[in-house]
Amino acid sequence: MRRTIKYLALVALLVIAVGVGVKFYSGSGAPKPADASKNAEAGAPGELAVDLNEKQVASIKIGPVETASFVLERQAVGNIDFNQNLLTQVFTPYQGRIINAYPNVGDKVEKDQVLFTIDSPDLLNAESALIAAAGVLKLQNVTLVRAQKMKSFGGASQQAVDQSTSDQMTAEGALKSARDAVRIFGKTEEEIDKIVAERRADPRLIVKSPMTGYVTTRSAAPGLFVQPGVAPPPFTVADLSTMWMFANVPENETPFLRVGQKVKARIAAFPDREFDGVITVLGPSVDPNTRREFVRSEIADPEHLLRAGMFAHFTISVGNSVDSLAVPQTAVVREGDGSMTVWVTKDRRRFVRRTVKVGHTQDGIDEIVEGLQRDEQIVLEGAVFLSNKLAGGTPD
Repeated sequence: MRRTIKYLALVALLVIAVGVGVKFYSGSGAPKPADASKNAEAGAPGELAVDLNEKQVASIKIGPVETASFVLERQAVGNIDFNQNLLTQVFTPYQGRIINAYPNVGDKVEKDQVLFTIDSPDLLNAESALIAAAGVLKLQNVTLVRAQKMKSFGGASQQAVDQSTSDQMTAEGALKSARDAVRIFGKTEEEIDKIVAERRADPRLIVKSPMTGYVTTRSAAPGLFVQPGVAPPPFTVADLSTMWMFANVPENETPFLRVGQKVKARIAAFPDREFDGVITVLGPSVDPNTRREFVRSEIADPEHLLRAGMFAHFTISVGNSVDSLAVPQTAVVREGDGSMTVWVTKDRRRFVRRTVKVGHTQDGIDEIVEGLQRDEQIVLEGAVFLSNKLAGGTPD
């Protein structure tokens, strides 16, 4: 029995020794294939690298890191609207019904061009008073002449002559006041003389454009009763030589903005053209919900290409240009974690991925703030291919 126990203990010791030997061999032996591959691609600490053959190198473009001049700018989006300082709502000065309305929306009108006419009872009353005043003056002139003749041969007293003179002067004043009342309606001196001569009132009130511009809205129609200052206005006329552009700029960019800064706007309808402008108004407050500030710019549009409501993407110049390291946008890869990387090489065979910090973007070029040195050789085109290869998505 004692011999059996010794035998079992000996067997157990042999099993333990074999297990320890196997573990020691697996921990200190040759690396696993996956580890070998990882070590082969490792560059400097924290960097990864890949090796390319001649065929693969020929499919990418390699070049040095250069410098470029970057304009200090801020980007924003907004929309186009009419310049409200150059826009006029044309109302009738007196109430009445529209007889005729002439221009349509989009038509160009000149200053003092007739927009619409109305049948005005107020004008009719003023012209009737004018005709009556002209008749009274004519009568008083005849009475004065008669009184003067009768006095010459003793048929009338001096008092009668003086009374006729006073009545004649009063009639002259009444006629002048009546002419002024009609003139307020826009009638010319020739038109007033014609009314007096023909003794016929013309109730048509003519409403003219106060400026040269384009008709942007029209609610006028024959038969429509209109009153002074009552919306909607029969016509709206705008000078379209300049337009307004509204934008909401992020709060953190407001310190860079100043009234008078130049703006360049791009419109989707004219992708190959820029419109010049200038900031005219900065909002006095920041929207508490969106954390954005209102900015208004005035855009020159001498060819009248812009339309109210157009979506605009514009750039605001906030300083002088600076020279910085620059690479094409095709050289920069945005990784899944949001970092930006480029591929650097010294021998055009081994390529090391390096994380960089990107600043401004301009005309297809990225400013490199950190991570690269001037004249370092990098992959200018085909960087995504290397990133895919590193991830195992591109075959050799």
